[in-house]
Amino acid sequence: MANEKSDEEILAAARSVIERTIGARSKSISLLLIPSVNRKDAYLIEAKKGKLSISGSSVTAITYAFRTYLQKACHSMVTWNGKHLNLPQTWPDYAEEKITSPYQYRYFLNVVTFGYTTPYWNWKRWEQELDWMALHGVNMPLATVASEAIAARVWKKLGLSDAQIAEFFTGPAHLPWHRMGNLNKWDGPIPLSWHLDQLQLQHRILKRMHELGMHPIAPAFAGFVPEGFQNLHPDVEVKRLTWGGFPQEYNAFVLAPNTKYFEQIGKLFIQEWEAEFGKNEFYLSDSFNEMDVPVPKNDTAAKYKLLADYGASIYKSIAAGNPDAVWVTQGWTFGYQHKFWDTETLKAMLKNVPDDKMIIVDLANEFPKYVWHIEQTWKTQQGYHDKKWIYSYVPNFGGKTTYTGDLSLYASGSAEALKSPYAKTLIGFGSAPEGIENNEVIYELLADLGWTNNSIDLDQWLAAYSSARYGAYPQSLKESWNLLRSSVYGSFSSYPRFTWQTVLPDQKRKTALNTSPAFLQAVKTFLQSADQLKSSQLYRADAIELAALYLSIKADDHYKLALRADTLQQREQRDDELAKAVNLLTVVDRLLQSHPTDRLEPWVEAARAHGTNVKQKDYYESNAKRLITTWGAAQSDYAARMWSGLIKDYYIPRMKLQLSDKRNALREWEERWIKTPWRNTTKAYADPLRVAIEMVNQN
Repeated sequence: MANEKSDEEILAAARSVIERTIGARSKSISLLLIPSVNRKDAYLIEAKKGKLSISGSSVTAITYAFRTYLQKACHSMVTWNGKHLNLPQTWPDYAEEKITSPYQYRYFLNVVTFGYTTPYWNWKRWEQELDWMALHGVNMPLATVASEAIAARVWKKLGLSDAQIAEFFTGPAHLPWHRMGNLNKWDGPIPLSWHLDQLQLQHRILKRMHELGMHPIAPAFAGFVPEGFQNLHPDVEVKRLTWGGFPQEYNAFVLAPNTKYFEQIGKLFIQEWEAEFGKNEFYLSDSFNEMDVPVPKNDTAAKYKLLADYGASIYKSIAAGNPDAVWVTQGWTFGYQHKFWDTETLKAMLKNVPDDKMIIVDLANEFPKYVWHIEQTWKTQQGYHDKKWIYSYVPNFGGKTTYTGDLSLYASGSAEALKSPYAKTLIGFGSAPEGIENNEVIYELLADLGWTNNSIDLDQWLAAYSSARYGAYPQSLKESWNLLRSSVYGSFSSYPRFTWQTVLPDQKRKTALNTSPAFLQAVKTFLQSADQLKSSQLYRADAIELAALYLSIKADDHYKLALRADTLQQREQRDDELAKAVNLLTVVDRLLQSHPTDRLEPWVEAARAHGTNVKQKDYYESNAKRLITTWGAAQSDYAARMWSGLIKDYYIPRMKLQLSDKRNALREWEERWIKTPWRNTTKAYADPLRVAIEMVNQN
């Protein structure tokens, strides 16, 4: 494990990340190991007369320090969208800087990131992400790949048939919700070869995490059992749960606490995991994520006792497999269902779990202000009643590519927590985005917040960020950032979607997309820097994406007018407005064909690559496409990706169908599209940046 590595192995792992980032220049950097400070990482950077020395207390302290030097001294950046590397012949001088993180752990990923972004990743993509994590200082990532391969072994030992086990699992992209007990069977079964593939992949992921000194959080049993288990043991008490509007056949079952099987199954899960992957310290278990807890009605004492029993049963089931293990749980549901999880209710569930054997990830600190309109959960729950906790954000829902996020809140919220009375048990900081490869400015900012006790001055930080990302910070870019901060990056919404992505306005999940004049002007002002910054790959990517957002807003205006004309039976006006919307979106589709990540093509190719024959490839592709479109039950259009290929071949035909006399066939068309293998036919512009500027100026 990470803490057993020799000094030489730690330094070699850090140098490998740097070498994969900048190549042979890495050999000219002096790397040294220094002690941690009260179990918290520290680093030291110094460059004099062309000699660069980076010292750190761990692999990720060293690699984060290297990223810091790269950005501040070399005006360079490494991101999901690519690299902007500007390495001079000799390393620039850098005054000695020594920093200690206020946190023991820097956390990353969300349970559902393994559906919305990573389900079909291969090792090459995972290696890139692990390097990204290391460069951004992450040392506590979730690691849930291959959960089902381990679970299948447990259920086999408990007497279930292969068929009973196979029907329990959802399709690969939907597995996160299966792991949280929200959903069974949906879009399954998975081919058996999937489990072998995932086991091999997880071995490589965990091996690299350990090399990088990270502390992976592995999955544990949370009480959810297959229907086949219930059939074998009809005398065992289980509760049927409901979630997401799915029919009963897809609902999960949860064991009552204090049954002999809860601890037995939990122990088997840990033992099987560690037999395959080795001993682990942190285990994730979430029993009632976004679900009504099956407690007695109108009997407070009985409710508290049942919750205390659940807490004790989950912890004991983990400890039975590994007495040294720490139970990690997501705090999302405590805010999401804050009316149920009042202070006394949560205290009841926690009271029988040792304080030093539990960590609560306070997941979504932007939601209390913008979505739930309540006090932040860590405050109302008094720092989680002496349990260790991690301050975190959920900047993204479903991998949506539209821009949203309160930079001021991100820059200051954790500093408030560190100055509170509850800082004594605050051991970590991080982010838990549902989908990544979007809104990169947020994650660059959050990476830096993992290393400071104070708020970050955004004026200074954005100047340094832009210089590192694009190579310069001209006045037009500064003005654009001021406008972005007063619009899309001065607000937050969990559902920033276009109406053309939902076909009709969603009445359940209200869209809140910032389309203010300030944002539209921000795009135009950003594009004014094109002549100076167009040689930067990251500037071109952001310029294309911003132009696509701008044109998508204009298309949405036309589409809304078309919908209104349709209700008034004004066919000529409807068709005219629809044509204008389609024309703009066709341009957006072609623009994004040149974007590094905003494309359907890599999503489909990654899914198909997992198949060993055409039938499997078609199945994996359909599962991947289903998640980002109809999803299932009440989750339709949840992911709302502004992607090339998806716009031209899915969203535009749906819009046309909705505004035709064949609209009743919309659901059948969606299902046919999902199940029909897709091939990209979008042709990129020869000069997409020029087209982006022209189209924005014309509209």
